[in-house]
Amino acid sequence: MFLTRTEYDRGVNTFSLEGRLFQVEYAIEAIKEPSSVEKIIEIDEHIGCAMNGLIADARSTLVEHACVETQSRPFGVSLLIAGYDENGPNLYHTDPSGTFWQCNAKAIGSGSEGADSSLQEQYNKDLTLKEAETITHSILKQVMKEKITPNNVDIAKVAPTYHLYTPAEVEAVISRLSLFFAC
Repeated sequence: MFLTRTEYDRGVNTFSLEGRLFQVEYAIEAIKEPSSVEKIIEIDEHIGCAMNGLIADARSTLVEHACVETQSRPFGVSLLIAGYDENGPNLYHTDPSGTFWQCNAKAIGSGSEGADSSLQEQYNKDLTLKEAETITHSILKQVMKEKITPNNVDIAKVAPTYHLYTPAEVEAVISRLSLFFAC
């Protein structure tokens, strides 16, 4: 008996004949939708987490990492977990399959493919916070369809402690960089 694509779609651990897990692929595509909710939260005073996708899955993913296992399906969320310890800054990325890896710079969500390649090209370990803000603003202007505002962009830093920018602080960064790019 042969399984059809829809039968492969139902199981999170059922591989297709090509060796694909369709449920994981669907979850990875879903987090790229601009309609998915994006949030940044503080985990600890020196750890922050940016989430893209289904926030309930993000919470569950965090619990899963702490408790080993909560569900047996792919999560509909991608996480960027930034921290700061005695060795300096750290950044980790997780995807809906549960895979995680350490990275220097990473973009998630809508437009992330173009943004990610630009980040990789422009990143260097000696960037100042202001230089990183400038690069990020430039990349966001390239990949976002709408104008950058405090209503559609969140900014947080973990250097060495976590700080989520207020809307006024986000507006100040946007204004400063808009003047920079107008020149």
